[in-house]
Formats: sequence, structure tokens, C-alpha cells
Amino acid sequence: MLIQFSVRNFKTFKERTSLNLVASNYDKDTRESENILEDNKFNLRILKSAVIYGANASGKSKFIDALAFMKRFVVSSSKESQKGDEIDVEPFRLSVESENSPTEFEVIFTFNKIMYRYGFEVDKKQIVSEWLFRKPKTKEVELFYRDYQKFDVHPRNFAKGATVIKEGLVRNNALLLSVAAQFNDSTSINVLDWIKNLKTISGLREDGYQGYTMGKIKDPNNKKKILELLKAADLGIQDIKLEMLDIEKLPKEMPKELREKIIKESSEENTEFFSDILTSHKKFDVSKRFIENINFSLDDDESSGTQKFFALTGPIIDVIENGYILVVDELDSKLHPNLVCKIVSLFNSKELNPKNAQLIFNTQDTNLLSSGLFRRDQIWFTEKDKFGEARLYSLADFKSDEVRKTEAFEENYIRGKYGAVPFLGFFDNLIYKKLLEQDENEK
Repeated sequence: MLIQFSVRNFKTFKERTSLNLVASNYDKDTRESENILEDNKFNLRILKSAVIYGANASGKSKFIDALAFMKRFVVSSSKESQKGDEIDVEPFRLSVESENSPTEFEVIFTFNKIMYRYGFEVDKKQIVSEWLFRKPKTKEVELFYRDYQKFDVHPRNFAKGATVIKEGLVRNNALLLSVAAQFNDSTSINVLDWIKNLKTISGLREDGYQGYTMGKIKDPNNKKKILELLKAADLGIQDIKLEMLDIEKLPKEMPKELREKIIKESSEENTEFFSDILTSHKKFDVSKRFIENINFSLDDDESSGTQKFFALTGPIIDVIENGYILVVDELDSKLHPNLVCKIVSLFNSKELNPKNAQLIFNTQDTNLLSSGLFRRDQIWFTEKDKFGEARLYSLADFKSDEVRKTEAFEENYIRGKYGAVPFLGFFDNLIYKKLLEQDENEK
């Protein structure tokens, strides 16, 4: 499970910022049995979900970008770049102090009953530092620490890492962890596997994972689970079916390059292409009696909200079944607030989420604050100051006498008690001036 993720000097975050999923003792009697996993080995209470609020351009999406960058760079740094290639990291650019300084990422998590702490600093040219610690019981053990191209390695617990260093196989723009995993170092593989299973997706554009959900439908068991979620969402869908693309009947207006690519892949790699998803709905006669089921095209006939929820079902099922972490930018986009509540409830549930998968998302939907689904320590905010620097903080960071667990979170957030809302005084003044100008012109 994810315990903490920290980032420094990345996009809008100049100072070190952390999302900490260790439950607060102030909320110990609030949704304790549902929203929290008790990790008795490390004496931790870990939250299953967290929501991030904030004004537009306050850093909500940029924080998720940081998680996505860390994952992508860890997975690809050793195999998708060459010596001398620039690293596409983006530091905070509104300060001379930070624009040429390295960017830092660190993640703390548990995996297979071991706690890991892994992080690195990177600029556009090279890895500045990198570290990996493992905590099998009570003592944290340093496996390696890297300072540019100087490495301090535990000779027994990170032996394969020491070998790849000795052989000169670690480029200055590649992470040691990624290289060691390629050479079958078991600890590096564990860390890499956990990071790979950190699922970060966009709630604004579902085309990036709709294909994944379509692929899962081919398995009858997965299709049944997806259909159960669709029915539970009250979308009127009785069944779903993939419509295969007929290679012999490709549209004439299809670009030549795409046509040739499809024909080649289907013949050489035995690849199947889907043209659409058909959703089945009940049809009734004039007396409201059921007659038959008719098919709708998901792309042409269903709402954008239905299309998004369908696309989400695949990642949700995958994460729940395997105990992974799902991170969604703008989860509420196109979805009804009640449906978003049900998704959150699914992750918080002890019965429906037995492997303790976690959900982290940002949203503008303030209804969730009055839903009773979240404790104070699960509610987070991003706020940007006049210098363009964003910070992330939790409702649990306020003193208990300032924010009581029974108060109206939604109402107080909207009126600005917790910060993280836009200051619109200039906007109001602009409208007022415009109205005055109209009045003057009418005289």
C-alpha cells in the first residue's frame, strides 16, 4: 500500500510537498473499520482513499502529473533512452532559485510485508542522487545511495546492483533501480513491479484506457464483472458485446497508412480490432411491456458519462482484484455525483475491497464533502500563492478546535474557511464596472 508520496521542484511545486496516507489519531472513531487498513506489522493505520480539492490552476493535476512522471521514468529510464538524451523533467520555473535545481521524488510503500522507501533527484541532464531503503521488520536498511555516478551499495543485500555498477552499465541519465531490475535483482524487481502497478489515468479523456476495458470483455468472467458495475450504475444497460472490425470492409475514407497498418498487423500478428461496443437495452410496447432487447452503439448512442464509466470499469476491476493504487485526474468529470460516491464507497468497503486497493483522485465536486464518506485526514487541498508556488495540505492539518469532525465540510470549504478556493473579487469588480459602463451608455 502507498504510505507517502513526496515531490519537490516539479512544475508548480517549488518546496517539498507530501501526500501522507497514514491515518490521523484525531479521527480515530470516524469510519475506522471501513476506510482504514490496520497494518499490525508496522503499527500503521493506512487510508484506502484520498480526495484533493483546489481552485483551477492550483496544482491538483500537477500533483498527479508528478506521480505519473515518477512511474514513467522509473519504468523506462534504462531502456527507452540513450547516453546523452535529455530528461524531460520540468522544474518550477518562476524562481531563479529553482529553475536550474534538481527535481526530487520519493515514495514510501509496503509490498509483500516489507516497507520500502525509494527516491531520486534528477535534472534535465542526469540523475543527481538516488536511494533505496528496505524495512523488513523494525530497522530500515540502506540498500544503496547514489551521488551522481558515485555509489554506496550494501554488498550483501544489493549484490547484483553492485555488479552492474562495477561493469559500468549505469548511465548518468538512467536509474540504478531500473538497470538492476533488468539484471534480475529481486529487490529492484519488487520495487519496479509495485511502481508499475500504480495506475494513473485521466478522467477527462477515457480513450487512453477504453481499449483496456474492451480487451477485458473477451474474458467471460471479466465481462460479467463489468456488466455488474454498469447495471449497478443504473445506466439501463442489459448486456455488452464487442463488434469486431471486418478487415474486408474497411471504410474507403480511412487513411491509407492506417488501413495498411491494420491489414499488416491482423495478418502477421493475428491481432483483433474492435470497431465498436454494442450496449443492449430493453424495448417496450405501448403498454410498457417488454418486447425485446435492441443494441446501441457506445460511441454514437450513449452519453459521454456512460462512455467514461464503461472505460473506468476495467481499471477499477483490475485495481480492486489485485490491491493496486488507482490515481485519477478529474474523476468527477462527466459522472453524476452519486455515481462518484459509489466508486469511493467501493474502495472504502471492507467487503468489496478485500485486498485494500487505494483510490486517489482530484475533483471539483463539493457534494462529496457532505457525503460522510471521508474523514478529515482523507480530504486534501492544493493552494497557490502570489509567487505561483503550490502547496498541498490536509484538513487534518488544522487544529481540532478549528475544524471539528462534525462540521459542514462542504459549506465551509465553499465559503473559504479551509482556503484552496479562487479569489474572485477582481472578477466581481470587472462585472460591476461593465454594468456601470452600460448604464452610462444608456443615459
